[in-house]
Amino acid sequence: MASLSKDVVACPDCDLLQRIPALPPGGTACCQRCGRKLATCKPGSIERTTALAVAAAIAFLLANLEPLMGLSVAGRESSTTIAGGAWQMWVQGEKIAALLIAFFAVIAPALQIGFLLAILLAVRRPPAPRWVGTLLRWVEIAGSWSMVEVMMLGILVSLVKIAALARVIPGVGIFATGGLILLLAAMSSSFDPREAWSRVRWANGEEPQRALPSAGKNAAEAGR
Repeated sequence: MASLSKDVVACPDCDLLQRIPALPPGGTACCQRCGRKLATCKPGSIERTTALAVAAAIAFLLANLEPLMGLSVAGRESSTTIAGGAWQMWVQGEKIAALLIAFFAVIAPALQIGFLLAILLAVRRPPAPRWVGTLLRWVEIAGSWSMVEVMMLGILVSLVKIAALARVIPGVGIFATGGLILLLAAMSSSFDPREAWSRVRWANGEEPQRALPSAGKNAAEAGR
């Protein structure tokens, strides 16, 4: 494997070794054997994703610090946040549900945003340290466990059920949560892991290879 060129990649599905060609803006490279998408050229990915990640961090803070909604029944009002709702479930004995809400709606999104911000700040001035490679793996795992949209769906279902019993007052938190869902989706769609990987310093101390050569006869197919 030491004799292989740095631009050789293995398809995640069929393990075919092949080179990624120089892609035009918006172009994609697919595996010759199985057709799996291997890379997409996203110009300005690092800068655009950084802006989205910062906005997502702000929305996340607002969603967890500001009340989601207020309820008014017979002159009595109450409100809660996402973390506050998980704590109340814990106090009431629903500890498993409280832990699940805290993990899927608070911890996992926080890790996803935090890991991605650390990656984006580190790769802005290549060569990026090797720990960025570890975070690139972990950010994908954190993103798969982040389920803010599921919690939001549960909130909307609850609003429909209690609308006839109490007056519901939407809070800043619920709008911030809606914005967070959109920002997380845009952030994941905008991020180009291949661009970040190309800026990480190799284990043997070599400089990252920024420009990938055009492919020869064994290159992956590129298209729009």
